[in-house]
Amino acid sequence: MALTKNDIVARVHELGFTKKKSVEIIESLLEIIKNNLEKSDDVLISGFGKFCVKNKNQRRGRNPATGSDLILRERKVVTFKCSGKLRDKINAES
Repeated sequence: MALTKNDIVARVHELGFTKKKSVEIIESLLEIIKNNLEKSDDVLISGFGKFCVKNKNQRRGRNPATGSDLILRERKVVTFKCSGKLRDKINAES
């Protein structure tokens, strides 16, 4: 099951904030992250991980439905690398 933005808002609301303030907090946080990624700045959240913008070069690809060759354009992608603390926590539970 995926954790949704509404689930996060609900958890912030449980901390004692109003529902409206909880939505504002989460929207502001996500907007800060999006704005920094849009400027190709990395976003490092200690104990959680790092979001980075990487450049992908133009390359040859294939349409899996038709099998025809095509050229994939240059683009930017967002990558995420979790912190060591998060990795250890995930592995400790399994």
